[in-house]
Amino acid sequence: MADLSLTFGGDLSLGPTGDLAVADGTLLTQQRVLRRLLTNPTGYIWQLPYGAGLAQFVGRPGAPAAIRAVARSQLLQEAAVASSPAPSISANAENDGTVTLSILYTDAAAQETITLSFSV
Repeated sequence: MADLSLTFGGDLSLGPTGDLAVADGTLLTQQRVLRRLLTNPTGYIWQLPYGAGLAQFVGRPGAPAAIRAVARSQLLQEAAVASSPAPSISANAENDGTVTLSILYTDAAAQETITLSFSV
């Protein structure tokens, strides 16, 4: 089922026909994963446990293990991510203090393996 295309922190955009862009399939799953990982816990008052709140780790040294654990627990709760095989998550500390998060998960609907990487 398609939904409006909205990357976390971004804005709605126009589709090729001039109407609002939509996302479906693996793109929609990727948007859901990013929203879950970047939303602060208790940020949705109607679903308090939703969200990993990865922004809380910005500026905290030695946080790769904690980031990996929080991301894993939230991904296992996301319906769009297949539980088997379990998502594979690596968090590596860089010299400048950022942590690069690499996630390998299977889209539950499409049964495709997706790779997602970003820095915290």
